[in-house]
Amino acid sequence: MACNFRAAMPQRLPLLIALALAAGPALAEKADRNKPMVFTAEKQGRLDGVNQRTELQGNVIITQGSLVLRAEKVDVRETRDGYVQAYASGTTGQPVSFHQGRDTPGEAISGVADQLEYDTRTETVRFIGNATVRRTRGTAVADEVTGAVIVYDSRTEVFTLEGGSASPNPNGRTRIVMMPRAQPDTPASAPASAPPVLPLQPSTTLTPPHKPS
Repeated sequence: MACNFRAAMPQRLPLLIALALAAGPALAEKADRNKPMVFTAEKQGRLDGVNQRTELQGNVIITQGSLVLRAEKVDVRETRDGYVQAYASGTTGQPVSFHQGRDTPGEAISGVADQLEYDTRTETVRFIGNATVRRTRGTAVADEVTGAVIVYDSRTEVFTLEGGSASPNPNGRTRIVMMPRAQPDTPASAPASAPPVLPLQPSTTLTPPHKPS
């Protein structure tokens, strides 16, 4: 497995969380960062060009290349130095979902949580509250982590897990599942060969039987 894991002690959770909208070099396809970001929503929206802030509500969908974000409410902000911060929250029974392809062909990172946070300056994604993050290879799940808070650093490919009351696991525990890697087929050992059967030959050492006198 390419990723490293580190468990952490439970911490107090923030009330408003941000979600990744830009690509990190290890987490996402590098081509995503050069593609336009498209916002759609069913309810009201607000674009503040002066403060570089966009707010959307109601089945919000944000796409940028391979990235797809779905949430009930999203607050996207751009800093003065050009970095992006986004805050997303879901509703009961409808968590925020995040999916983005990785540079490794056929692999992607997918996650769900009550709220999520991302900062393009640090290139970290925070999945907070009933969080589950999976690394997929095609349609198969390669690795899965669950906990109250999951932080993924796309530069170092390190997952940090925190337990607590918001964990989906019993007793607030963290959980890591690593699927076995496919191993090359090992050819079966050939059965031991039987010793060769030699043709019978006439004996030249036997003494003829004694004749009675």
